[in-house]
Amino acid sequence: MTNNNPIGLFDSGIGGTSIWSAIHDLLPNEDSIYLADSKNAPYGQKSKEEIIYLSCKNTEFLLEQNCKIVVVACNTATTNAIKELRAKYDVPFIGIEPAIKPAALNSQQHIIGILATKGTLNSELFHQTVQQFQNTKIIEQIGHGLVPLIENGDINTPEMNQLLHDYLSPMIEANIDYLVLGCSHYPYLIPQIKKILPNHIKIIDSGEAVARQTKKILAENVGLSQNTKKGKAIFYTNANPKVLRDILKHQYEVIQKDF
Repeated sequence: MTNNNPIGLFDSGIGGTSIWSAIHDLLPNEDSIYLADSKNAPYGQKSKEEIIYLSCKNTEFLLEQNCKIVVVACNTATTNAIKELRAKYDVPFIGIEPAIKPAALNSQQHIIGILATKGTLNSELFHQTVQQFQNTKIIEQIGHGLVPLIENGDINTPEMNQLLHDYLSPMIEANIDYLVLGCSHYPYLIPQIKKILPNHIKIIDSGEAVARQTKKILAENVGLSQNTKKGKAIFYTNANPKVLRDILKHQYEVIQKDF
């Protein structure tokens, strides 16, 4: 089974490009369309109803571009809206959830930390996941202010460094041995986070797992592309395209569009 239509992805901004990158590395011949809803970032501070509305709007944009599958490259949108998306639209959806399971199963201390948005940590889906690992102590921390700084391109700044120190220090004191990054924006902070964490603490995010699941669902249900050349990628943003272009190192087409 083959299907040359593009893979669609959306996020509340540029962070989901970390997920796009993992998918592109695994499926380099697939065309893709990425939607950055930066105008409405961060989703983590919004109500469940707002998140569902924005997720539906983003999905409809991608379906208008004939996307064969939609990757919800946002933890907050996944944990708050993917159930409604799957019920409403006749297209496969891939969600992204904090990688609590591999961290909990591999933790020697049975103490892990998770840095995520308020919307993710307060969601029903997250609480259901946590309940499966009651023998593991999970230190939760809302990453207040991190997404806006990333969206502004202020990644390597004193303000960012101070916030990360404030959020990670209690986890280090609690003796975690795994840190779960529960927001698709946060992998861009890994270089700074590594400077703060002791070397024995492992950092884990969901990118590779999401990429493998995307390939599996495409192969089983929708069809992989027959393209033999490198896939074409188009990125849309409803905010200043400069930060997205910088993140992508100006290698791909970025279109500013009001949606």
